[in-house]
Amino acid sequence: MNTPANTPAEQLASFAAGLRFEAIPESVIRFTENLLVDWFGSAVAGHGSRPVMRIAAFAQAMGPSSTGSGQGAASGASEVLPTRASSSPYMAAMANAAASHVAEQDDVHNGSVFHPATVVFSPALAVAQATGASGPRFLAACVAGYEVGIRVGEFLGRSHYKVFHTTGTAGTLAAAAAVGNLLGLNAPQMQHAFGSAGTQSAGLWEFLRTAADSKQLHTAHAAGAGLMAAYLAKEGFTGAADIFTGPQGMAAGMSSDADAGRLTDGLGTRWATAETSFKWHASCRHTHPAADALLAVMQANQLKPEDIAEVVTHVHQGAIDVLGPVVKPTTVHQSKFSMGTVLALVAQHSHAGLTEFDRDYLSSTTQQLRDRVRMVLDAEVDSAYPQRWIGKVTVSTTDGRTLHGRVDEPKGDPGNTLTRDEITAKALRLAAHSGGASADEMQRAVDTLWQAATWANTPRLLPERAT
Repeated sequence: MNTPANTPAEQLASFAAGLRFEAIPESVIRFTENLLVDWFGSAVAGHGSRPVMRIAAFAQAMGPSSTGSGQGAASGASEVLPTRASSSPYMAAMANAAASHVAEQDDVHNGSVFHPATVVFSPALAVAQATGASGPRFLAACVAGYEVGIRVGEFLGRSHYKVFHTTGTAGTLAAAAAVGNLLGLNAPQMQHAFGSAGTQSAGLWEFLRTAADSKQLHTAHAAGAGLMAAYLAKEGFTGAADIFTGPQGMAAGMSSDADAGRLTDGLGTRWATAETSFKWHASCRHTHPAADALLAVMQANQLKPEDIAEVVTHVHQGAIDVLGPVVKPTTVHQSKFSMGTVLALVAQHSHAGLTEFDRDYLSSTTQQLRDRVRMVLDAEVDSAYPQRWIGKVTVSTTDGRTLHGRVDEPKGDPGNTLTRDEITAKALRLAAHSGGASADEMQRAVDTLWQAATWANTPRLLPERAT
């Protein structure tokens, strides 16, 4: 390849192609297992969601045809979690990526404002099942995907996120890295895969204004496009040598504050995978810091919802950019991007989970509380973002008090992370809510996932069902 030596693209490709299980610290492997179980719960939670089931139906229709009356190997080697059918790796990756992003419970990396799990585990599991990869091989590939996707998100910067959904854009590179590692791409092939993935990066925030279904398409496309890029590179298909910083590359077209140094920051020494946060509330992560801060104020002062006259949330600009357009949500999913709705649910129930959203997102109490919440830009919070997501609220009470709340690490952040028991309970709760798996099926699958590092071959996780 006629490219200058040691460009960021070359370095990142070399790292992603060469990463092996033995080189990853044990603590990072254990954390990756946590992320895997957490992702699986979100993927099963996608069962029954209308946009997810439409994408899954499309994937099934476009996948390999089954023969006879069964749904066995003829229908593909990779499982489609929301339908419990099987398909090709490409189609299964798309369906599972759509499914694992709809409940708004999948993980997020603060510094890159990127949801890695949905675009990494979805294609990696599909390919690992199809190729018979071992658990260690699968986990190493997933770490490669996390490390690449997070760095691409950081590279693209805050200006990118104002318009682009980073999980759809950086996610395409993350998927390519994970699948490319599983396929055994060498460094030049991985660089070609990055070129092909980057030219397909897509995802715009405009869908939020009308409660459109596009967010599920963003992750489905990213997973599928990254997988395709890796498979094509394996067969000699070439991509742009410098898709990141070339004069007509991603930075030129998608960012005004791109920092190429972020692409290679601490490769092999800084494990960004372990910096990832888990979601506690079933809503956009931008709402979580304020939600936790409000909860702290209410608990400390024994407030009830009817005691609240107004809540001012002191936020970073990214929260205003994403949440600001959602003033009066009309669907459950859109309401998860409404700061007022999330805080209203937290005020009533101490948690904004799937059940709370489904039952109360448009109740009269929720709407009244929602309309008493407003966001203001806060210099301290904005300057700390995206490395730190500080929660600050000012609560005015009906009896004339002014109360202040602050949370420096929302529940789920690395310094306030979830335990394995909490992750397991969350996964079981998500499956029960969606009906995507029985309690026994889900428990067996979770138990299997906790042992991923010992797998001789990547197994099917849920019993297959005829569609």
